[in-house]
Amino acid sequence: MTSVRGYFPPKTATGAASLIPAPPWHYSGDLLTIEYRTDPARVRELLPEPLEPAEEDPGAVALIWADWQSCAAGGRELLDPVLSQYKETFAVVRCTYRGRTYSRCVYIWVDKDFAIARGLQQGYPKKLGSIHQTRPHPYGPAPRIEPGARFGATLAAADRRLAQAVVTLREPSGTGGFVNGHAMAHHRWLPSIENREGLALDELIESGAASFEGGQPWVGDAELELFDSPTEELARLEVREPIAAYYRQVGVVWDGGRLLESGTPGAR
Repeated sequence: MTSVRGYFPPKTATGAASLIPAPPWHYSGDLLTIEYRTDPARVRELLPEPLEPAEEDPGAVALIWADWQSCAAGGRELLDPVLSQYKETFAVVRCTYRGRTYSRCVYIWVDKDFAIARGLQQGYPKKLGSIHQTRPHPYGPAPRIEPGARFGATLAAADRRLAQAVVTLREPSGTGGFVNGHAMAHHRWLPSIENREGLALDELIESGAASFEGGQPWVGDAELELFDSPTEELARLEVREPIAAYYRQVGVVWDGGRLLESGTPGAR
């Protein structure tokens, strides 16, 4: 009998064509995080039941640019960089579930197909986008990690610019921000193949880093602009009050999550 292999489609006789390998997944990245406050009602409208807004600072948002290198346990992808390097921008809010505070990614854009596939497994609502951010470097005109260093960041999708920012570092910080500082509460949804029959997969899951290491965070100030688009809704999380901006280099390992609750298959 013929069998097919691979962690994720396409599954083949050898498994070599699978879009992503099995976890654990390892990440090294440069993160620019901009935190601000929006209308709490705009956060609330993005939280499906049974999630509720965070009790403290319910309108807080983090918009994060990340320049990643990623790989499976063996690290093979790092020597074939097209398989390891990608960029993303994602919007994070906070919520509560059964009295515990979680972070939740409500929008996210990436520039590689394998990152979208991992997002499907992790419950991230990933879409394709064009993402760019200034990289630090100790030589030449690129910014150093020092007071006054300036970093630019842009996000576009479907031929429209959605966000742009300039971050100016001020000083070392004891934190890289608070909005994205909890385990994630995400949904994994898959519509039924039978039309009008609801969801075949409906899971609320908890997900987070199996391990984490990070360099010295820096705090600063940000100029952030969000733009309207006919196909995106990031601008609904309008900037009402800046909080702070951060730069940090991190290393993360993801190795699965935990089911919090599951809906009934076929429920609408």
